[in-house]
Amino acid sequence: MRAGSSSPGSSSPGSSSSGQSSPGRSAAWARWWRADDGRVTAFVVVLVTGILGLAGLGLDGGMALAAKVRAVGQAEAAARAGAQAVDLEGYRATGRIELVASAAVADAQSQLAAAGARGQVSVQDGQVVVAVTAIYDTRLLTLAGITQITVHAEARAAPRGGVNAPDP
Repeated sequence: MRAGSSSPGSSSPGSSSSGQSSPGRSAAWARWWRADDGRVTAFVVVLVTGILGLAGLGLDGGMALAAKVRAVGQAEAAARAGAQAVDLEGYRATGRIELVASAAVADAQSQLAAAGARGQVSVQDGQVVVAVTAIYDTRLLTLAGITQITVHAEARAAPRGGVNAPDP
């Protein structure tokens, strides 16, 4: 507020304290109202920018987290599908559960394709390892120049025996 100006609730010259309106009070109100010179506008711009930033973090952060959860689910499903590719003849002959690596990779990749996911599949130490990468296109964070968020997920699965069999 400028020096010499009065606020709406204060007494000014020509106004009475009895609450009745006078020409002096109206003039003081008008002077006070015009005295901001655009400072409120700058404050509103900063405030709205901050609110949009927080909304962008909330919305796009939550959606990126959901994309991560989806990617983890897709990786786990593909790893489980690949872990079902066991060598049945070898199991019947020896009782040992072993993966057929090429079939495990093909089954896991087929599961990823059915889910519409992109990823890499390998067999390491008797386990099917699936790594999925997903890209989330942001909505509000695009205003800040962040157009995509990339999420990664990895899952491993190994074949197991029946309920009564010991783990290999």
